Amino acid sequence: MKLKKGDIVELHIEKYAFEGKGIAKVSKNELLGINEEDGNEKNYVVFVHGTYPGDVVKSRLIKIKKSYAEAIAVEILSPSSDRTQAKCKYFGLCGGCKQQDLSYPKQLEYKQKQVGEIFNKLGGFIDFSTEPILPSDNVFFYRNKMEFSFSDKRWLTKQEISSNDTLSKDFALGLHIPKIYDKVLDIDECLLQSDLSNQILNFTRKFFLEKNISVYSTKTHTGFLRNLVIRQSFYNNYLMVNLVTSDEDEILLKEFANNLIEKFPAVTTVVNNISKKLSSVAVGDYEKVIYGSGFIYDKIGDYNFRISANSFFQTNTKQAEKLYQTAVDFAQFNGNEIVYDLYSGAGTIAIFISQKVRKVFAFESVQSAVEDAKVNAQLNNISNVDFIIADLYKSFLPLVEKNNLPKPDVIIVDPPRSGMHKNTVDNVIALAPDKIVYVSCNPTTQVRDIKLMVDAGYKLMKIRPVDMFPHTYHIENVSLLKKLEHGSN
Repeated sequence: MKLKKGDIVELHIEKYAFEGKGIAKVSKNELLGINEEDGNEKNYVVFVHGTYPGDVVKSRLIKIKKSYAEAIAVEILSPSSDRTQAKCKYFGLCGGCKQQDLSYPKQLEYKQKQVGEIFNKLGGFIDFSTEPILPSDNVFFYRNKMEFSFSDKRWLTKQEISSNDTLSKDFALGLHIPKIYDKVLDIDECLLQSDLSNQILNFTRKFFLEKNISVYSTKTHTGFLRNLVIRQSFYNNYLMVNLVTSDEDEILLKEFANNLIEKFPAVTTVVNNISKKLSSVAVGDYEKVIYGSGFIYDKIGDYNFRISANSFFQTNTKQAEKLYQTAVDFAQFNGNEIVYDLYSGAGTIAIFISQKVRKVFAFESVQSAVEDAKVNAQLNNISNVDFIIADLYKSFLPLVEKNNLPKPDVIIVDPPRSGMHKNTVDNVIALAPDKIVYVSCNPTTQVRDIKLMVDAGYKLMKIRPVDMFPHTYHIENVSLLKKLEHGSN
């Protein structure tokens, strides 16, 4: 009988695919209701969400194609020996830590394999070395920033629905339910940031609930409260509470700040970002500092960084040092290099490498990030880094020529998840540095860009994954490319 969408099948999970999908091999004949004797059924796979190799599960089919099927596990009949008990009581709902029920050593093993497969299969690269993945020292409480959302549509759990408790359905402060943009899971703790941040989260909810303050609606675009963002230094005693609202209310915000500081003296600054945007982005059109300086300070390696409410700063502070040190190790600086740092942000990489090279030219498109970077350079008495505003979706070579910049010996790139624009790749190739160090938070787009560089005369030498985000699918990867001598391969 031909199976169809919605049917329940028992599956044995044999392999692991990217983004938390186990792979089971099944009979193509049975699934598609066909009669073939060419052996194609051996190549037919089912991707099963929420499973790991070694699991035996009952799964509901959600998609059936000619070459593959997808399913969701509805019951684990026999768990994999690699499974572990998730610590978070919201696991499986908020969607943040999707691998928390997988042992950390196995998380690392699968991430290493996934990066390798991306380079081997998608990139076609074989002749390069892969260094062991760098694990995170902290697998919980490692984030220096958490962003929570207010919502007038609270997601109710099965337990809450079946309970007799009276719950406020039009007020929630927590994390978004995956793929449901307008509903928020009301939480009282997250294990990724400090316990103090959880206390601040619960205090904030109670304060505004008792005052019956309205919550911004993504449907009507009315309401006051939008986001709560908590930023906490890992190495220094600084803590910022940033409340994102749709309008100003100086009296209310000062009352909130006074009560907050009285309850939590560790809070060093309170900021109010005011956003008129229709979209749910926790960045204001402008901000007002309610208490303190409006900044916190943290360290990466030997360097201090000033962080504003909307600054980009690696969220795993301790692991960021390992990431940047990997880039340094790959570059093997001799102290006399000219380095271009592309997508330089607040200048963290440029400053981190500054004392190991002769000169750094850091290119960044966001004006506020460049201003942060200049402050950070002054903070660390760094004088050999120039920060340049450049649109990296267009050619930045005219800026190089206009400012008569020296040609780079090394180029370091650390682009967003979408990778580099082809224009930027072309620019890098035209500048012909001896080495390119490519830091990426998305190995798939990284491989796409590296293939263009290799086609233009570079050789991929080695890669090293770095786990910045335990319990998630995300993985950083550092790659080294060297320019081939003419005629070599």
